[in-house]
Amino acid sequence: MPTYQFKAMDSTGQEIEDVIDAATEEEATSTIRSMGFYVTKISVKKQAAGQAASGSRKRRGFALGGASTKHLTTFTRQLSILQDAGLPILRSLKILENNQKPGRLKNALMDVCDEIETGATLSEAMAKSPKVFNRLYVNMIKAGEAGGALEIILQRLADFMERAQSLKKKVKGAMIYPVVVIMVAVGILTFIMIKIVPVFEKMFKEFGLKLPAATELLINISNYLYHYWYMLLIAPLGLFLFIKLVRKFKAGRMGWDMFVLKIPILGGLVEKNTMARTTRTLGTLVASGVPILEALTITRETAGSAVFEKLYGKVGEAIREGDPIARPMEKHSRPGFHPVALFFWIMVGAGPGLVILLLPNMLSIGLPFAGAGAVVGSLFYLTRMKSRVVDDLVVNMVEVGEETGELDTMLYKVADTYDEDVKTLTDGLMALMEPLLIVFLGGAVGFIVISLFMPLVSLITNLS
Repeated sequence: MPTYQFKAMDSTGQEIEDVIDAATEEEATSTIRSMGFYVTKISVKKQAAGQAASGSRKRRGFALGGASTKHLTTFTRQLSILQDAGLPILRSLKILENNQKPGRLKNALMDVCDEIETGATLSEAMAKSPKVFNRLYVNMIKAGEAGGALEIILQRLADFMERAQSLKKKVKGAMIYPVVVIMVAVGILTFIMIKIVPVFEKMFKEFGLKLPAATELLINISNYLYHYWYMLLIAPLGLFLFIKLVRKFKAGRMGWDMFVLKIPILGGLVEKNTMARTTRTLGTLVASGVPILEALTITRETAGSAVFEKLYGKVGEAIREGDPIARPMEKHSRPGFHPVALFFWIMVGAGPGLVILLLPNMLSIGLPFAGAGAVVGSLFYLTRMKSRVVDDLVVNMVEVGEETGELDTMLYKVADTYDEDVKTLTDGLMALMEPLLIVFLGGAVGFIVISLFMPLVSLITNLS
């Protein structure tokens, strides 16, 4: 049974200090009051807290990774309801912890309960489980505790997490269809190249036909895939690992994020999605009473894009010097030139030519193709590198919000606007994806058919 150390006042107003053994903090407080004392401070003695913590750790199950966003959102909503009903925070946490399935969130809630029993606040306890409760979460809880409106802050936090989860789910769902179609298309084309084209190649050799350049290219691709089919698995995996390695470095992460933002259609989707998330984060923090500099720091750390992290960092520096938010946001909204981003665009442009260079006897075709593609990729990036990631709508609404004292409301409106833009852009992308895939498949199959029939037409002509 834990031992509680308390301070209290008697009926004459004299302060006393003592200890008491009790099963819970509520029981200890009730016992002290029954003795005629008014409790001013109570906490578990450090030794008892350590024993309680060591005892509770035995109950913790093994867990990998962090907590599920869905489970954390549900927990936040349930905690806000319990707090709104007037239950003590420790009792609320224990109720929710008992209802959780074994995992990272349940273990974190056990730790939070242990910390609160030692006298820590809710925000201090949650800060010791950063894999579950990130800095945004902890600071909003701290603001709620300071303002005495924890249940309201929890409701806002739950609303924010639900909106963010819904948007993320919508974008991921939109990507499933094109990814599945592309994988099926690649499988069909690979089968044709490995099983069908070699039959025609054998026939052409038997008749000793002089093959056109397109047919030679098709046969070389077929032979390469026949002997090195495993490259279809190794190449995407190698590219993924290369990008992960590049993003480990600060300059590489910035260059990759700049490259992604300039991709037609997809870049616009990523930009609007990030802007919606960051403005909603900033608006939620401001509405919760978090100081603006701290709110900007948290927004920067949770942006998920090096470009936006740099933007919000510059805005924070400008505010420290006495500037408003809108002007530096407009000033630093152009990413500018980055050599890593240029490298990626050169590789995208030269990629098809480099693939052709891997084939035997294709140097004369692949080299000019790769060079021309590299030039096109470079010019495309240089013409778009100074396009803004924050448009006039955001700047004007933030400026109005600062002037009227309704910054959080305006940031919410910006986030809602961009959420609608993301939805519209996602629906448009889905509508555009189907005809693009049909054109791609039609072009690939058409190239194969034409390349195979050109020698056949020549053969029939010679026979006639």
